[in-house]
Amino acid sequence: MNDKTEELRDIFTSVTDGEETITESQENTRGSLERDERTDEERLESVVQQMRERYAFDTDLTDDELITVARGFYDGRTDDAIAGGIGVDADDVFEARMSLHLVGDDDADEVDLAAIRDREEDDETLADEYDVSEAKIRRYRRVARAEDQSRSANDRYRDEFDSILADAELSERMASDLREDGLEDATEGMETDVDF
Repeated sequence: MNDKTEELRDIFTSVTDGEETITESQENTRGSLERDERTDEERLESVVQQMRERYAFDTDLTDDELITVARGFYDGRTDDAIAGGIGVDADDVFEARMSLHLVGDDDADEVDLAAIRDREEDDETLADEYDVSEAKIRRYRRVARAEDQSRSANDRYRDEFDSILADAELSERMASDLREDGLEDATEGMETDVDF
């Protein structure tokens, strides 16, 4: 057994150019939710520009305004509230959200999108069938198109928005919680009723 060990050692040292030991230095890195060196604003601009190149946007909003729409959507603001902030109509914000694949849970809550997605009937016929206005049917069809576009891109852009805007909120909340916990630990047992 000793001869075999020596033989293996000789093979090892010949393969490693005479080095007796092989070690790799380790680096202490701090954990982070951020995976990208760019700022959130730069990442958002990149997503909006990629989408603008790939899809024909039906919006006149600038990239900065589209970013404001995305931020407002993730902050839970209504189309009216976002529109008031950038000086446009709520319909413009809705179209911008659809262009960015930012479909909310309540965008088509009155109708089954799968049921109207491939229907060839005109808006008036569907409006009568679902007992809603033609404008609502047009809106639902736009939501269905946005969902289809998002799916055809494997929800890549929506996932990127989630990564930037939802993770940023989570990261900020976690950092805030850590600061609060740290302050509690640091002040635990201290007398706070002090006369000056």
